[in-house]
Amino acid sequence: MSTESPRFRLGFLTHVQGRDDDPVRTYRNALELFVAADELGFDTGWVAQHHVPLGGGGLASPWTFLAHAAARTTRIRLGTAVTILPLEDPIRLAEDVATVDTLSGGRVEIGVGSGYNALEYAAFGRDVARKRELTSEHLDVLRSALAREEVGAPGFRVQPAAGDFGDRIWQGAFSTQGAAYAAAGGSNLLLNRAAYGFDSPTDAVQRPWADAYLGAWDWPRRPRIGLSRFVFPAKDRRTALRQIGDDVHRAALRMAEGGAFPKGLDLNEALRRFHSFHGHPEEIVAALRRERVLPVATDLITQFNPAVPHHDAALRALELIATEVAPALGWRRAAEPEPRPEPAGVPT
Repeated sequence: MSTESPRFRLGFLTHVQGRDDDPVRTYRNALELFVAADELGFDTGWVAQHHVPLGGGGLASPWTFLAHAAARTTRIRLGTAVTILPLEDPIRLAEDVATVDTLSGGRVEIGVGSGYNALEYAAFGRDVARKRELTSEHLDVLRSALAREEVGAPGFRVQPAAGDFGDRIWQGAFSTQGAAYAAAGGSNLLLNRAAYGFDSPTDAVQRPWADAYLGAWDWPRRPRIGLSRFVFPAKDRRTALRQIGDDVHRAALRMAEGGAFPKGLDLNEALRRFHSFHGHPEEIVAALRRERVLPVATDLITQFNPAVPHHDAALRALELIATEVAPALGWRRAAEPEPRPEPAGVPT
């Protein structure tokens, strides 16, 4: 990523978690992150879907949330990373996506994935062993529905008519095969903040996935790679660790119980496993310049998860990302869009 390359986009991702069991406050704070990111010039704001609650909440209905975010923002693009596609009716999902796209003035991106939680699959009556097959089947229907093709029954098309989603569908991938599959279908690629089940650094594991995606790409438009990374700037490293350390360590121990990480991790190893970039902005910039996937990414998607920092600290971190970290990597705010003209005869 440099100023000589096509402009890269800056995003942030929230899992919509709070520090207590108050969903009203949690959702309000998450919405305020979108408003702040919009004002700071972030290009994209993403939410993750979780049907089974995380610590401090989680978001089961992302498109309802994004419709509300669309009303409170003016320019930031709105997306999911990811919608758990096998658990959705793809035609109904297309209707929700098209509605939010219409309400937002065409600002929607949709990232899809297969999920992993067996309890979620059981609750929706789906077989978790078929998750990849269901993802492929539902993605085919979703693409057709968003393209205004007939779906479900002869003569049926979703409404409202969505804009062109040819370059706005993303797929999460966790292997070279998955990345190549995403490219073959024309999806943009989403890479997670951490590579689970591997001892090597996340960027060393994921760079071959990105290369496989680019090697398999055979479409006329430019491919996009969204790189999700845990980025938490603060005035210094000690302050950052005070805000995120306990959360990260607890999350790593939970992951170890499921076999994704080794057991008995200390904090430093937990931070490494989550591929964390934290501390003073200059430290983060130096570390990101060594990140091995970043040079081929088109979108840097920052997130604080698995930490759930206090709201004021999260807002300050967003500000530092937009004003100090991302500009040092070559990012610049997009030109402000021209205001849409008022319809004739409507008083202003």
